Amino acid sequence: MVPVLVVALLLWVLFFGAQSAEAACSDSAGAVDVATIPAGARVAGFGHEQLVNAALIVNAAATLGLGGDAGLLGVQTAIGESSLVNLDHGDNAINPDGSVADSLGLFQQQSSWGTVAERRDPQTAATLFFKRLRTVSGWQQMVPTLAINTVQGNQDPDFYARYRGQATSVVTYLASLTTASPSSSTVSSAPTASASPAVTGSTDAVCGALSGDAKTLAGALLQQVKAGRLTILEPRYEQEIADVAAGTQSASCGLDPRMLQIIQLALRSFRTVGVSDLNRRCTGSLLGAGSQSSHWINGGGQAVDFYAFDGTALTGGDPASMRFLRLLDQFVPAGARAGQVECRTVTTFVHLTQFDDTCNHLHIDVAFTAGAPLTLTG
Repeated sequence: MVPVLVVALLLWVLFFGAQSAEAACSDSAGAVDVATIPAGARVAGFGHEQLVNAALIVNAAATLGLGGDAGLLGVQTAIGESSLVNLDHGDNAINPDGSVADSLGLFQQQSSWGTVAERRDPQTAATLFFKRLRTVSGWQQMVPTLAINTVQGNQDPDFYARYRGQATSVVTYLASLTTASPSSSTVSSAPTASASPAVTGSTDAVCGALSGDAKTLAGALLQQVKAGRLTILEPRYEQEIADVAAGTQSASCGLDPRMLQIIQLALRSFRTVGVSDLNRRCTGSLLGAGSQSSHWINGGGQAVDFYAFDGTALTGGDPASMRFLRLLDQFVPAGARAGQVECRTVTTFVHLTQFDDTCNHLHIDVAFTAGAPLTLTG
């Protein structure tokens, strides 16, 4: 009995501990205006046509009133089945009864799903997928790949897990287009004094477009603090966010909008996020490199230390830290830095520069990027 329990516990940690919190944007799925996807957009290796198909999948979930977690599952499924290409053929797989599968489309659905026209229409095919998903009891609490497998019925229940990161990147990008300019796929980081988009609710604040306005971003983060999803370890750092939200911060107590955007990205990736340090120049803290720290230089506010994701302490090399670093690497400008290089196995990033730091948190900063903005092109 004991070995069985041990195996069961290991499986629970492997599946639920590592993946159960990935669908952070779950309350509502906003429709995407396909026309706003730039012709040259490229995210996580996918081009314009594939991103359009992903948008149609997200829109199908929104039309059915399903949450953002459903849209993410749909995109994850289509990446695994067709690489987001609307195929007119299948892979000639053999069904359990010995027949050849007549799969088609983004989801590689067989004739039992619908007509050829229905399966080859991206939004209709996605609707068929989501209607079946709704019949799966407790799908929201299931490990994503298992929820998909229950609908698709393929032989390997773990098959879709490998596509979660790409799907998250694509859905995050599409979410930014709900209010983004159709001519740009860049998230602005320049704070403005003009009117900012209204923050209408905690889910909208996390799952909608990433504003470039520090005041708007800070206000959205305060909502997440109240909702219990964001914990700021020390009141003095939470006060920095509150002062930025109110527009009352002093010259040495500001927060770079890009750091606020990065915290928002963390909230899109995990159900709960813990932050320990922000602008140390404001607080006079001389931890680490003291006044030479990226928490201090350039007026402070260009670095953040995360101490926990989903209630699990971070080392900079743990699975949650690694998942976030791989996601973040697609969005940050060259020269952005991540600490804790000695706390993880050798890993190469495209944009992130790595340096030594203590293995009890995850440090991110943009202090050496010359003000370059975050971008949502992969």
